[in-house]
Amino acid sequence: MTLGQCATDGKGPGMEPELMPKLTAAEITEFLDEVFPQLRGQMVIEEVGPMRALLRMPIDRSHLRPGGSVSGPAMFTLADCAFYVATLAMIGCEALAVTTSFAINFLRKPAERDLIGEARILRLGKLLSVGDATLYSEGDDRPVAHATMTFAIQSQNLG
Repeated sequence: MTLGQCATDGKGPGMEPELMPKLTAAEITEFLDEVFPQLRGQMVIEEVGPMRALLRMPIDRSHLRPGGSVSGPAMFTLADCAFYVATLAMIGCEALAVTTSFAINFLRKPAERDLIGEARILRLGKLLSVGDATLYSEGDDRPVAHATMTFAIQSQNLG
């Protein structure tokens, strides 16, 4: 699955320039390596696009629970990070975005292989980013989890 399957490429008619991402996947990766070094190597930003992000979480034994299923905390982390990346891509690194609301539905047992998280922003304002993330096992189009979330956006220059 690629981001282009579900999203406009931002080059078509009607795509507003302000809806284009401010940051590339490489720029966000560099920023996250600096501010969240503990996440380094845990996820790969595959793509960012207008109001969207696609991440991959390489799954290893540390992500598994008894019975060989990918754990809920691992899926939560991927969904949260995917939405964070989508939000950062749109607002840039000059602002902070923190999770204020998060709900996840686990739909089926994920396969013991990489997880793909596709996040999309449904509403982006000056103070809130609202959207969702759908998670898939690599190579399977059936979702394994779906999350909805809201992030508060705060300027780093505010006291």
